[in-house]
Amino acid sequence: MNGKDILKRFGFLTIEEPESIYAFSPVYRVSKGEDDVIIKKTQRPLDKAERLMEYLRYLKENKVPVVTPVDLTTHNPQQIEDEVYVAYPFIKGDVYTGKDGEIYEAGKLLGKIHAISPQENAYQLSVYDVYDFNLDEVDESMKQISEHVGQHDVDISLPLLETKLSQAVAQQERLKDIALPKVMTPHDYKANNLVYTPSPYLIDPDNATWIPRIYDLALVLFLFHNEMDSAPDKLFTPNQWTHFMKGYAEFTELTEMEKTYWNAALEHVFLDEVMWLMAEVPEDWDRPEQRSLFESLAQTLNDLSAYTL
Repeated sequence: MNGKDILKRFGFLTIEEPESIYAFSPVYRVSKGEDDVIIKKTQRPLDKAERLMEYLRYLKENKVPVVTPVDLTTHNPQQIEDEVYVAYPFIKGDVYTGKDGEIYEAGKLLGKIHAISPQENAYQLSVYDVYDFNLDEVDESMKQISEHVGQHDVDISLPLLETKLSQAVAQQERLKDIALPKVMTPHDYKANNLVYTPSPYLIDPDNATWIPRIYDLALVLFLFHNEMDSAPDKLFTPNQWTHFMKGYAEFTELTEMEKTYWNAALEHVFLDEVMWLMAEVPEDWDRPEQRSLFESLAQTLNDLSAYTL
């Protein structure tokens, strides 16, 4: 279905085909009176999307600055063919630029989100259960990564990277059996999903899930600066990570068990979230800032000692 028809389903009529404001998925910005609205994909099917919206309203009721569906004369969210779309308010603000204060405030917000999570998966969000990687997948990904590294002359030690990924495969069953504290969280918590107003406001919470708390933190460490032109072209420095965790700790205290398994969690999240990104998105390697990020990711995985909880 084209963009015009999607907007029409939400009550917005346009003459020309709308242009997505996001390169990787249809995201449309339209006017509603004096305000603007964002229409984008969310979780599917519809009942899953509706549970997600209940969770977002719960966050908002607990004073978390997060988008929730705007009031329309149509259903919101709604199923359109095989996808589900939602209309959120457009939030005006500043983009993240890597300042220490921005990082600290982002840590505070995630700490608050984790702190108010119910002890159970009250809104039946998707449950993280990805512990089935195998060495063949690592081998295939390493072949692709090796091609990218060779083509672009990037400073990544391929043998070390493969060793780390294989190690992550070997320990995943053990990780699965550990009763790590879990939280409901928007997940995919990174700079391009925040707008500073001047405090951070979460504008893309659609990957919400029920997940071990330190996995959520691990993804922040690795990919907070991913796909963000105004962000540094590398992951957090140790000093920046300290600022983030200082803000986080104002609301959430991690357990000794989480600290014990932190490095294993980092390796697992790299295997799950970063390996495929480096292997299967060749256009990312064409961008110097993304190549720099990949370099810093691989180098950090080889020595995680500077990034503690």
